[in-house]
Amino acid sequence: MIYTVTFNPSLDYIVSMNCFEMGKTNRTTGEQIFPGGKGINVSIVLNNLGIENTALGFTAGFTGDQIEREVRKMGLLTDFIHIDKGLSRINVKLKDYDGTEINGMGPEIEQIYVNKLYAKLDQLQADDILVLAGSIPNSLPDAIYSDILARLQEKGVLFVVDATKDLLLNVLQYKPFLIKPNNHELGEIFQVTLDTREEVVPYAKMLQERGARNVLVSMAGQGAVLVDALGTVYMQSAPEGKLINAVGAGDSMVAGFLAGWTEKKDYEHAFRMGISAGSASAFSELLATRQEIERVFASLKTQ
Repeated sequence: MIYTVTFNPSLDYIVSMNCFEMGKTNRTTGEQIFPGGKGINVSIVLNNLGIENTALGFTAGFTGDQIEREVRKMGLLTDFIHIDKGLSRINVKLKDYDGTEINGMGPEIEQIYVNKLYAKLDQLQADDILVLAGSIPNSLPDAIYSDILARLQEKGVLFVVDATKDLLLNVLQYKPFLIKPNNHELGEIFQVTLDTREEVVPYAKMLQERGARNVLVSMAGQGAVLVDALGTVYMQSAPEGKLINAVGAGDSMVAGFLAGWTEKKDYEHAFRMGISAGSASAFSELLATRQEIERVFASLKTQ
């Protein structure tokens, strides 16, 4: 079973408007509301690909109730922990303004609720896959990801981590199965600028030397790079298509990779599924469907 954890899920309120003006009343011309959060996005795309998984995380208040209702309507299995105080966050995204958004804080997560999550994670078994994705609320310690991996390292669970800076670096000692920085995040770790797929490779290998088994680097319009656990390097240019919505593309890449790995236990196939899912979501208003992913997969050229 694949489990995803979203520590700070959201309701994403996506609005369109003809013209946004500071200091004035602005009226929307279109509105959409979706459950958000990197782990939830991974779960949605896995579900779209027919891969059973369970979404874990924390919810609070009426917004948390709505998040749970929305993901269950999509057919997801969920096992969220409901916090008695506060509200799950609402993120306001201005669709027509180059990624402009206002993200909420989310509820304070006390240790009693962290312990409840630990109790659920303690039930994982060998060869289960655990996906830890995204940032964490200020109320949680910076070591929460590495604490979880340390707690479960003897159970044979495969760890997937999509995070930045210390959240990512601190887990490498526990040999995660997959990490997925983008090229900017990878460059930030080593204080370099990485613009081409070839430039990414030596730095991905450095993260392998620190413990990561597979390093998947997303590069938006430049495609992606995988340095796999066997030392093989795969590169793929971005498939042709019109960018419509980049939100969730990286999460979709993680889901596609895991779906491909689950299907064939082959790194090249997993890589191609990953870039297909990521690109298909970028070409879609919503997270990609199975049909959209398969269409992009069929269009990939061997490189």
